[in-house]
Amino acid sequence: MWRNRRFDGLEVLVAERGGALLATAVLLTGSRVAGEDLVQAALERLMRNWHRVHGDPEGYLRRTLYHLAVDRWRVRRRRPEVLAEVEPPGQPDGTDVLHLRQALVQALNLLPPRQRAVLVLRYWEQLSEAEAAELLGCSVGTVKSTASRGLTRLRELTADWALEGAGMNGARR
Repeated sequence: MWRNRRFDGLEVLVAERGGALLATAVLLTGSRVAGEDLVQAALERLMRNWHRVHGDPEGYLRRTLYHLAVDRWRVRRRRPEVLAEVEPPGQPDGTDVLHLRQALVQALNLLPPRQRAVLVLRYWEQLSEAEAAELLGCSVGTVKSTASRGLTRLRELTADWALEGAGMNGARR
C-alpha cells in the first residue's frame, strides 16, 4: 500500500502507454523479448529515480529507453552476441504484412545506432525534428542529416524487395 503512494501515477502510465513503449522498445532492440527486457530495465531505472522525476515521467522513461538501447548496442559492438533467428507464430491472415514488418525491422537493425534511433523517433514515434534533437541531445541539423543518411541506407537495403514481387516471402532470409 505504501508503494502505491511512493510511485503515484506509475501504474496508470504503464497501463495507458505500456503498449506504445513496448512497441518502441521492440523496434529499438529487434525482438519482442529484448524489447520487454529493455522496458523492464527502463522502468527499474525510473523507479530508482522516481523522486527526481518532475513533470513528465513518460518523457523520462522514453529517454531512458533510448539511452539504454544505445548502451546495449555499444556493448554488443564490443562483445557481439550470437542470436538464433526465431520465427514469429503464424497468423491466419495478413502474413505478407507480418513478413514485411519483420523484414523492415531486420533492415532497421542493420543501421548504426544513431541512425536507427533518429528514424524510430521521427517516423515511428512521429516526433518533430526539434523534439528528436532535444531527446537525443543533438542539433536539429544532426537529426536531419542522420535521418537522410538512415533513409538512404534503408532504401539500399530494401532495393531488391521490388524485384522479389509483392509477396515479400523472399524478405525472410
